[in-house]
Amino acid sequence: MQPFVYARPGTLSEALVLLGEHGSDALLLAGGTDVVVGLRNRLLRPRVLIDLKGVAELRPAIVETSERLTISANTVLTDIGDDERIRAGFPALVEAMATVGSNQIRNRATLTGNICHASPAADTAPALLIYEAVVNLADARGTRRVNLAEFFVGPGQTTLQPGELVTSIELLAAVERRGASFARITRRRGVDLATVSLCCMVEANGRTRFAFGAVGPRPFLVADDSGVLADPGADAAAKDEVLQRLLTQASPISDVRGSRGYRAAMLLVMSRRALRSAIERLQAA
Repeated sequence: MQPFVYARPGTLSEALVLLGEHGSDALLLAGGTDVVVGLRNRLLRPRVLIDLKGVAELRPAIVETSERLTISANTVLTDIGDDERIRAGFPALVEAMATVGSNQIRNRATLTGNICHASPAADTAPALLIYEAVVNLADARGTRRVNLAEFFVGPGQTTLQPGELVTSIELLAAVERRGASFARITRRRGVDLATVSLCCMVEANGRTRFAFGAVGPRPFLVADDSGVLADPGADAAAKDEVLQRLLTQASPISDVRGSRGYRAAMLLVMSRRALRSAIERLQAA
């Protein structure tokens, strides 16, 4: 690990000034579960490390309004998963967060850090995508909001601009009755990255959405408005035809976690399972 300057600002404005001054030489620290590993392995070589844990505006919190839940940047996964409002309104996100690392990691890792790392296999991304999450950003000039579907650009790349950081993530309240299910496969149990991950949501109006991870350069979202997938009585072949059309947007690769062919085959199998589970949950809602 190479030497660096450590800064711990107390306010968001102080953090943004530091970030603006040091630009690409600065690195932000929230939970640190990815950053510390990168520093230790010398994959990250900042000159200034800006610790956000002391920033008053980013302190751990989940704030509820009539339309949304806003999760602050420093809120850790364990606290989000334990929140009754999250468990009631966003159960597939709770399932996804439970697969992130170990208990110790989830006690430190933040939801914001998980999406800012922008891994194509980020476990929380598919669930956040089907819940139409919004990312709140800030820099010295002001703030802006970005739909998560537009936030991811490629492996390790987001729409974050120089001098900008994520302050919170918004989850919109449900308008329709819905059922959602998260699923993933890995090489082994534990802290391994996903070979394939996905989330399915079926709404009472007949709309079905899927979000996929680890099968392309970024997590992505697709939708079916025909009502075929949401129909419990629809023919299996007809459903497979729709699913195959949605899956054409996937571009899996071969790596140590699985071959391209294996990922492609499992996509259809897992999509069928997640769809059945989402329909069952909608019926029980």
